[in-house]
Amino acid sequence: MCCFLLVLGALGPRLAFLYEWIFTERVNIAFDNGLFLPLMGLIFLPWTFICYTLAYAPLGGVTGIGWLFVILGILADVSMWAGGPARRQRRQQAAGA
Repeated sequence: MCCFLLVLGALGPRLAFLYEWIFTERVNIAFDNGLFLPLMGLIFLPWTFICYTLAYAPLGGVTGIGWLFVILGILADVSMWAGGPARRQRRQQAAGA
């Protein structure tokens, strides 16, 4: 299951998170069956929420090395948000040259 989520993550983090939410119970366990927070994660921070749900343990929450994976997810989301304008600017410069 985890390898399949990694392949889906390579295709698109939102698709992987949506698959994890629909076909597993990990999202419901990590967010106490709430709808609002996972939906916001699906829209705005998909890598962070994927890492959080995979690192979450039902009895202890996220501990130890799990937080490292959550931080890596945050970095992936930030780079995804910041990379879009940079790519657009490079395309505009290449088209104008």
